[in-house]
Amino acid sequence: MEVILKQDIEKLGYKDDLVSVKQGYGRNYLIPQGKAVLATAQAKKMHAETMRQRSQRIEKERASARDMAAKMKEITVKVGAKVGEAGKIFGSVNTIQLAEEMAKLGYNVDRKFIKIKEEPIKTIGSYEAEVKFHRDVVETISFEVVGE
Repeated sequence: MEVILKQDIEKLGYKDDLVSVKQGYGRNYLIPQGKAVLATAQAKKMHAETMRQRSQRIEKERASARDMAAKMKEITVKVGAKVGEAGKIFGSVNTIQLAEEMAKLGYNVDRKFIKIKEEPIKTIGSYEAEVKFHRDVVETISFEVVGE
């Protein structure tokens, strides 16, 4: 069964993708939840026309995401955390704190699009995270956890 996605669904596809799913998944979950529509011939025609009209805007978004990714690659984000003895952090550093520090530097990225490679982070040091700036632009950035 083919459906057109109305929103991003992890491990399935992005908004406005035409994907093939099992009938039960499509009819019992995706369509009733409003996450997809059935890909009939008429829906496919409308989808193609909509995508043609959006293509220039999508290309501009992709270019700005590439620029942001290139700038983020050059800097190191510093995340502050309360530290106890031997450099051990009270709690752990997560994507929320990293997204807040990136926003302070002027890079607004939703925390859902950040994946820290070595979770949980409980000590001071340098780490890496994978950030999805756009559906086609994914970059690995470095960040440093420092004591406050």
